[in-house]
Amino acid sequence: MKVRFWGTRGSIPVSITAKDVRAKIAAALRAARDRAQPIGDDAGIERFIDSLGFAVSGTYGGHSSCVEIETGAEDTGNEHLLCDMGSGARAFGQRMMERYGPARPQTYHVFMSHVHWDHIMGFPFFTPVYIPGNRIVIHGCHAELEHAFKRQQAAPSFPVDFSLLASTIEFDVMAPGDTRHVAGVTATTLKQHHGGDSYGWRFERAGKSVVYSTDSEHRLENAEETKVFVDFFRNADLVIFDAMYSLADAISVKADWGHSSNIVGVELCQMAGARRLCMIHHEPAYDDKRIDSVLAETRRFEEITRGDSALEVLSAWDGLEIVL
Repeated sequence: MKVRFWGTRGSIPVSITAKDVRAKIAAALRAARDRAQPIGDDAGIERFIDSLGFAVSGTYGGHSSCVEIETGAEDTGNEHLLCDMGSGARAFGQRMMERYGPARPQTYHVFMSHVHWDHIMGFPFFTPVYIPGNRIVIHGCHAELEHAFKRQQAAPSFPVDFSLLASTIEFDVMAPGDTRHVAGVTATTLKQHHGGDSYGWRFERAGKSVVYSTDSEHRLENAEETKVFVDFFRNADLVIFDAMYSLADAISVKADWGHSSNIVGVELCQMAGARRLCMIHHEPAYDDKRIDSVLAETRRFEEITRGDSALEVLSAWDGLEIVL
């Protein structure tokens, strides 16, 4: 399986500013000035850029939650699997149109964590919904699943009413714990602690597993609740985890806000024997440098608490691909 991130921010999309770009350019120029050797040819330029660190040479991006899973199954034909439809869904839709065009209908299975606006706002800008022949199946556990998608396109909020969409759109309202077999994978859901509830998803195929668990607040002092999540994360090849807050914020100022921390993510994955933790739902107030700092702190915490095997720790960015 391959996981591709199209949106990794929490709560609201953000954009890199002119001030941010200027700061990155200044940092790169200072690094170039301090080099003992000239940068040289184009290959040297690429090596120099790589040496700057991701916070200077790249960006974590600003789209809200949207994650694609390529299942690798050869018999799924034109089926695609997506988690949430934040603003990153627009870029994903553009990529699908570039690849298939309007003449080759596709089926999109969308697994929703919940229906807060930052997780559905990309749907009206997801080009395949306007193309006849495409099929979009939206899976979720909220009774108001269909209402939420239709409401955001109702007047006066949006100029194109839901009824005018040309694709075939289906809503699959599931119960917590239900399983679906789509696009070559088995998908199982778990209820999480969040305002209005949210649901995590575990996808399994051919001995590989991916857990998508965002907008979930974990209370490790509750042993019974912790065991449920440890079992859900058990031996996962990849856990995509809401690490929006610092531990101090998560247990004090922002307690009961429905999100978790990087430290809790490490602890749950260690208890579950997961192989890789990828933090998502980044705080919109954090710039690239701050997210880089959180990643470094998290990796250091994993190192000093490591048991028999290492847990790989990553921070998701728009465009990141992870092959399992």
